Amino acid sequence: MTDTLPLFPLNVVLFPGARLPLRIFESRYIDMVRECLRAESGFGVIWRLEGDEQSGVGHARVGTEARITDFSTLEDGLLGIECRGERRFLVRSTRCRDNGLLIGDVDWLHDQAAEAIAPRHAALQSLLREIQTHRELAERLDADADDPASLSFALSSILPIDRRQAQGLLESTAASERLDALIEIIDQLARADEDLQSGSA
Repeated sequence: MTDTLPLFPLNVVLFPGARLPLRIFESRYIDMVRECLRAESGFGVIWRLEGDEQSGVGHARVGTEARITDFSTLEDGLLGIECRGERRFLVRSTRCRDNGLLIGDVDWLHDQAAEAIAPRHAALQSLLREIQTHRELAERLDADADDPASLSFALSSILPIDRRQAQGLLESTAASERLDALIEIIDQLARADEDLQSGSA
């Protein structure tokens, strides 16, 4: 079933369970926040893609619904909101309101049949549990290390990976596939760190 969702293109890839603070200053997004609070509904966060002069600025087709969990007036007078990533969606079509707000017709994305944590992914469970012992990092996540989907989304949101890799992980509909990719990414990060240290020695 296709639903309608206001879209907020940002230079970030939001994962389910991750927290996202935002400063809102454009009138179209202030109106969007007001509508979401009134209707107790969410909005879609999609990765903004920078194009060339001919293609202009676009966005990814897969994003994550953000639910507002708190809001306040910041010291600079701007509206600040705290959001939590919820469901993923696929954008089927878009249109613009008169105020410039992008509206998307979206289908909700779901993982393939639930899977158990494979033995080869046990190290990722240990990594997440270690991360959760650090309060500042734990507060950024709402994750269950025993759930493959939650584990994959939590590590995808916290590890220092580039946005293109992150978007690929977000679009995958198999938790085991995401976890396998994360093992490879962590290995790449470890090798890069070793090369950096050996080069500075």
